[in-house]
Amino acid sequence: MSDDILRMRGISKTFPGVRALDDVNLEVLRGEIHAICGENGAGKSTLMKVLSGVYPHGQYEGEITYEGTECRFSGIRDSEHRGIVIIHQELALAPNLSIAENIFLGNEQSRRGLIDWNRTNAAAAELMRRVGLRENPVTPVLDLGVGKQQLVEIAKALSKRVRLLILDEPTAALNDDDSAHLLGLLRGLRDEGITCVIISHKLNEVLEIADRVTILRDGRTITTLDADGLTEDRIISGMVGRDLDHRFPPHEPSIGDEILRVENWTVHSPTQHGRLLVSDASFTLNRGEIVGLAGLMGAGRTELAMSIFGRAYGVGISGRIYKDGREIRLRTVGEAIRHGIAYATEDRKRYGLNLIEDIKRNVSAAALRKLAKRGWVDDNEEYQVADSYRKSLNIKAPSVGSITGKLSGGNQQKVVLSKWIFTDPDVLILDEPTRGIDVGAKYEIYTIINRLADEGKAVLLISSELPELLGLCDRIYTLSAGRITGEVPRADATQEGLMTLMTAGQEAPR
Repeated sequence: MSDDILRMRGISKTFPGVRALDDVNLEVLRGEIHAICGENGAGKSTLMKVLSGVYPHGQYEGEITYEGTECRFSGIRDSEHRGIVIIHQELALAPNLSIAENIFLGNEQSRRGLIDWNRTNAAAAELMRRVGLRENPVTPVLDLGVGKQQLVEIAKALSKRVRLLILDEPTAALNDDDSAHLLGLLRGLRDEGITCVIISHKLNEVLEIADRVTILRDGRTITTLDADGLTEDRIISGMVGRDLDHRFPPHEPSIGDEILRVENWTVHSPTQHGRLLVSDASFTLNRGEIVGLAGLMGAGRTELAMSIFGRAYGVGISGRIYKDGREIRLRTVGEAIRHGIAYATEDRKRYGLNLIEDIKRNVSAAALRKLAKRGWVDDNEEYQVADSYRKSLNIKAPSVGSITGKLSGGNQQKVVLSKWIFTDPDVLILDEPTRGIDVGAKYEIYTIINRLADEGKAVLLISSELPELLGLCDRIYTLSAGRITGEVPRADATQEGLMTLMTAGQEAPR
């Protein structure tokens, strides 16, 4: 039997006006974990959609050979019948159905035309055991965290007797513990003889788990490398076409006077009566300064940011906010925007953008009043404003009439930034601004953040990546269990020191 389980030769795929794949070649060995790396828009997900039949034969050029046989899949059911299963970044689960129902959705365990629930739940329990899920099979999926939902997707794939498992950014939304569990599970599947193809921007995880790495750039295959001895810098060089001597652009801050002061800020949970999300938090921001907010998942970072931004989240909020030395009241998002405060959410797809609208409408959404004359929006001015941001922020799209949902993650994030920059804020809160985007796009986002600080704006940067905070921020606050536990100047900040402060007082405030 050949060592190859998969060969893709000369794969090309064109969308209107865009050649997404151009003569791509991919070879995957039986029983390996094969990583595919590349910048946003490099063609990684498109290639996997070709393989799995999401884009059926006839909609692409080239040849797919799987287990020694040429395949011409007409749809995803065809590929699943052959043991190829893809798990997309956006999980395809029905939240109101149980775990067992989701695992066997479309593959129901029936007898004489009726679903055999005893057999369904028993089979689901066995699959759940294999992936490390200890919940009851009848538990609704909506009651699970994202990490456990990812495991349900893998259990669902195992129910289809998967032989080639494709995972698109499987750890993008997971915390460190869930990510480590998932990577361990993939190693176990490899030991069972299941071949895995993983797309990931997290290069440290790629090097930790992959046997080989294929790099794509601009829709073309650059190279395939053995992971043994491979470095992040080598992968980055292949992805962006150049060496990144510095992950972060050089920046000399010019820090001015205090612009924002938050005192004794306290926020209660809107869903769990009496639970404190943020307790007595106080911090300051200065003009021209980039200030980091570090904390583990559940520390209250997003809750703190959203509650400041016009009380967008939380109840029982108390404390004071001063801007330029004068107390202000931010009771609504509109009031926050009028006071020059903007918040770019961590979930750009759900809360930050209207994905079915074009770039132009997304850019103008938060400040239509600036474009309105006698109650009517000036379409021509709206176009010119959006196009100026498309050019200045290097949003890769043919025009501002392009649908935002069709852009890569990095370009979507630039649209989010454009929207809030257009409001002309004095204070810009950025919540995980580089989550799920590649190193090249990250560098561009970092450059934009530095530019905003140079314009005299204060930036509060929330990030789960400590190297990102260390590389960008002038000061860093740490948050643990809803409390500010430290304030560290850039010169004194280390990953170890920040982690110590981030884990201080882990018992949640009451």
